[in-house]
Amino acid sequence: MTATTATSADERLASVSRFTKILRRPELGALLGAVVIYLMFAVVDTTGNFATIAGTARWTDVAATVGIVAVPVAMLMIAGEFDLSSGVMIGTSGLLAGLLTTEYGLGMWPAILVTLAFAACIGLINGWLVMLTGLPSFIVTLAMFFSLRGINLGVTKALTDTVRVAGIDKVPGYDSAQAIFGTTFWAPFNFRISVIWWVVITVVATTVLTKTRFGNWIYAVGGDSNAARNTGVPVRRTKITLFVTTSMASALVGIISLMRLKSMQAGQGVGEEFTFIIAAVVGGCLLTGGFGSAIGSTIGASIIGMAFIGIAYAGWNTDWSWLFLGVILFIAVLVNTYIGRRAQGARK
Repeated sequence: MTATTATSADERLASVSRFTKILRRPELGALLGAVVIYLMFAVVDTTGNFATIAGTARWTDVAATVGIVAVPVAMLMIAGEFDLSSGVMIGTSGLLAGLLTTEYGLGMWPAILVTLAFAACIGLINGWLVMLTGLPSFIVTLAMFFSLRGINLGVTKALTDTVRVAGIDKVPGYDSAQAIFGTTFWAPFNFRISVIWWVVITVVATTVLTKTRFGNWIYAVGGDSNAARNTGVPVRRTKITLFVTTSMASALVGIISLMRLKSMQAGQGVGEEFTFIIAAVVGGCLLTGGFGSAIGSTIGASIIGMAFIGIAYAGWNTDWSWLFLGVILFIAVLVNTYIGRRAQGARK
């Protein structure tokens, strides 16, 4: 066999067509699904608002609060881990900032900084325990979920004799913080500023995943952590950093909600962790790790936003929203699996 024949027989050196490269993109299935869902709700909309700029402002409002956390959740899933405390952390951070200001006289900005530092510590604890014990992150973060949920209810009721914190708008520094976290822009459509946070986080995460060494580490530890460790990748540091990032993103949503609502309920955010995971999975993340993208999770969050608002605009019973999400999740996994197999099987 000649050298030329050997080279042409080596599949690793075979050229890959542009179509195959597109098929291998993790967000392809989510993008197709988003287009279909957008067109469907634009057609069945009984108000005529869904496909307008005002309608876009409505569904991006929902999508932004999901996407801000779904993006770092996707990065964590790419690394092969989960964080089931991300939802309850929204309520914890809002309550903490609210209690520090209304009960202990702290200004709004110092309270926000303390809250973000607290969230980083929670993420650090989650990551450290996962690495130290070797237990599945599902178990560790589920334990943190119940711990924080109990603290939210117990501490809030002990300090305020209720399960909520209110009167945030009277705290010094609220107006400037509200302008950063809770205001709107582009009148009269009034897009929420959380949309800007969402876009910025998506751009930063995409840059990290595609342009930096840390991004390569994330994919490596999710693909095979032992192999990554043997090649010098700091597996422990990479995963702990991602747990910290996810927790801080949840705290950011908690602060945004606090600035917007001027109050916080002890049970707020509970259950949202599954919405974040749905957005990541719909966006192409594999439950086994090593595959996914930030853009995909953002598209997944957009699908969730369109579903919640589109169902209301269509005049359907909103109680069916979660059934719709379940169906979307199942179909998305089937589509992503099919596309992935086609891409792996394609050579040209």
